[in-house]
Amino acid sequence: MRKFFKGIYNAIDKFIIVPISRVVFNVQSLLKKNGGLLDKVLNRPTFLIYLSLILAVICFLLIDSKAIRLVQNNAEVITNVPVELKYNEEAYVVEGAPKEVDIILTGRKNDIYLAKQLGEFKVTLDLTDYTASDSAHKVYFTYSKNIDNLTYKLDPSYVSVMIKNKVSSVSSVTYELINQDKLDSKLSVKSVTLSKSEVVVKGSESALEKIAWIKALVDLDNPDLTEAGSYDLDNVLLVAYDNTGKILNNVEIVPSTLSATVILDSYYTSIPIEVKTTGKLVAGKSIASILVNNQKEYAVTVYGSELEIANVKSIPVTINVDGLGADSAKTYTVTLTKPTGVRHMSATTVNLSLTFGNEQQKTVTISDIKTPNLGSSLTANIVGSSEIDVICKGVSSVIEGINAQDINAYVDLTGLGVGDHEVEVKIDNNNPLVTYIVSSTIKVRISS
Repeated sequence: MRKFFKGIYNAIDKFIIVPISRVVFNVQSLLKKNGGLLDKVLNRPTFLIYLSLILAVICFLLIDSKAIRLVQNNAEVITNVPVELKYNEEAYVVEGAPKEVDIILTGRKNDIYLAKQLGEFKVTLDLTDYTASDSAHKVYFTYSKNIDNLTYKLDPSYVSVMIKNKVSSVSSVTYELINQDKLDSKLSVKSVTLSKSEVVVKGSESALEKIAWIKALVDLDNPDLTEAGSYDLDNVLLVAYDNTGKILNNVEIVPSTLSATVILDSYYTSIPIEVKTTGKLVAGKSIASILVNNQKEYAVTVYGSELEIANVKSIPVTINVDGLGADSAKTYTVTLTKPTGVRHMSATTVNLSLTFGNEQQKTVTISDIKTPNLGSSLTANIVGSSEIDVICKGVSSVIEGINAQDINAYVDLTGLGVGDHEVEVKIDNNNPLVTYIVSSTIKVRISS
């Protein structure tokens, strides 16, 4: 402490008293030549001390009042300061008012630090004296200054807002499931019942016209949803959407939340694997057998909604057999693709085992030819004989049991109008062990 005050004394003596004394001494030397009252005053021992003290006090006051700046100003931005909006919420709707603004603080660094520590930044947009109008109102923000020595500047300093009369209407409510991926994959939602089917929506007339749906967001990310059963969920948030699926934040929904009863199910069934092939085997060879996990008929247990799974008839698997057949067998490990609506499968990969044999062929005559994709109000009839020959290729053990009833033949009439048309006969083939060849066409007459 002694060293600290001694250092201050030495600094004052060196930078204030000594320079002033030199000035006074020089002045005194000049005045001695002429003598007089001033010479007597300057010769008094206490005069220089009092004069130095007076000059030091004057310097302190000038610096403290910022007439002389020895400290450089700093600036800092306080971001995302909440805006308090004041208006008649029962009568009006305000559009265009920001929820947050930035404040730029300018001043001494220690003052800025103190202002940040206090943290009492309050910005208000007061619209209590404004009424609804077809034109925008230009309104300035008001704010409090917790440190008077700082300069405060808002970004933005004002805003243009629209004030509209608040109206209300009644809208129906549907539900939307969110976070379904967080639900146990063996569980599915069987039904959802909301505590209300209609709610009151408030806002400007133009905002209410944009509402396409009011949906209750049923969150399935809930630790209680662990097994099949009925669950009551409270505080289900209601959200308004426009016809593009965008959330409308400028409307008020009363009530803002609902209760919902969710029934979870664990529905499952077995779906067969359907093997399809691409590419061509070497000449003279055909696929003799396909085993899935060493089974001729293999099915996967799938879980999901009963309605969605009902549309899943098989799980397709496609393998490339191009250039195969020289060897007697080939094995694959295939990853299964989860069909739409399926939440969980008992197996995600399967092993396929193919064997090959010498290709044989036989001809089967068919007459039942279907005519799908015919335009509305039109009829189609085959002109002449409907019998055609179909060549079946495969190993002998496979094709020997094929007859006309096993072949699904059709002609695609998409886009064809009234008149006679020569069309190609096609075979709907879901058996990878057989190849069908049709070389003939038939004439179809389309009438209105």
